[in-house]
Amino acid sequence: MSAQNPIFNRLNLLLGEETMERVMNKRVIIFGVGGVGSWCAESLVRSGISHLTIVDSDRVCITNVNRQLQATTKTVGLVKVEVLKERLLEINPQAEINAMQEIYSEENADMFQLESYDYIIDAIDSLKDKIHLILHATECPGKLFSAMGAALKMDPTKIQVAEFWEVIGCPLASMIRKRLRKAKTFPKKKFLCVFSPEVLPNKGAASTCGTSACMCPKAIIAAGNPDLVNHEWCSSKAQINGTSAHITAIFGFMLAGLVMNDLYANG
Repeated sequence: MSAQNPIFNRLNLLLGEETMERVMNKRVIIFGVGGVGSWCAESLVRSGISHLTIVDSDRVCITNVNRQLQATTKTVGLVKVEVLKERLLEINPQAEINAMQEIYSEENADMFQLESYDYIIDAIDSLKDKIHLILHATECPGKLFSAMGAALKMDPTKIQVAEFWEVIGCPLASMIRKRLRKAKTFPKKKFLCVFSPEVLPNKGAASTCGTSACMCPKAIIAAGNPDLVNHEWCSSKAQINGTSAHITAIFGFMLAGLVMNDLYANG
């Protein structure tokens, strides 16, 4: 693929042809393409990243529609990474998009070949898996950028970037650091995180996804279609917190921005 692709004319003006060529040759993997990761993926592809792997086990749920790029009332029940891949290829048909409907875990970490990527994006929720990804990714040559908690927030001006050990006011980051210290296992190198110290209460009552409109795995099973099920996270979460599109999207865009700024600064 050439930097002369007219899709990227405006970006080429900003970055220059040499940097654009570097952007197009870099390999990026994103773990989690929900409210944060989906927007990160789109921003990267629109910015010229042409070798992108997206990893997520879920199917689109009706409750995803308020904040996830690929989630609409027409895509409910479909595999998230496949729907997102289709959209990304509509943006740049020449891009190489590898969609993996998988859950990252300690047991299958080797299958993702993290050592082959220039950038590793962590946008997953599962605490145990997130910690393992951080430890594994910081052992690899590529750069890790991680999203801390994006729920329970409304003020976009409070979103920040800091090195992991300097993140303040984020309960998720605090919990990760506490577990790392307890296990006496630490990241091998520094990495940047997107976070916000804002923590608001849930004002609304928790509710189910819905009835006939719901195509979450539990509803699919109830409807007699267990073959559609792969995995779902809602039932395994200790608590489900409120989220908003403008916050999760900004988190995702900032992660993409960290990648692009690194390429620009080192171009």
